[in-house]
Amino acid sequence: MNKRAVGTAYEKEAGAYLEKQGYQILEYNFRCRSGEIDIIARDGEYLVFVEVKYRTNAKSGNPFEAVDSCKQRTISRTALYYCLKHGYGETTPCRFDVAAVLGEEITLIKNAFEYQGN
Repeated sequence: MNKRAVGTAYEKEAGAYLEKQGYQILEYNFRCRSGEIDIIARDGEYLVFVEVKYRTNAKSGNPFEAVDSCKQRTISRTALYYCLKHGYGETTPCRFDVAAVLGEEITLIKNAFEYQGN
């Protein structure tokens, strides 16, 4: 399997995990010129932008470490575009979560980071 296929498989696995946690998946792999967001979902009143990171084992590092400040800015810009494109106003509560897949275990960090402007 190529890297994109592997990534897609883990994103779907993370999506199933999120649904079990009560999330409603709205979209997978939203792309625009600014970047990509793996999963966009609803969790109660929140519009949630989820980054999925996978590592085979801990030798490759913690998956959360891969969501650095540069990646957070890219996700933030892409989320802003998504909100504008889909008519979500400034009053829509949004959140950025990270779903880390380490081997077979999925760990979810809600509100993993704040919006990173510019």
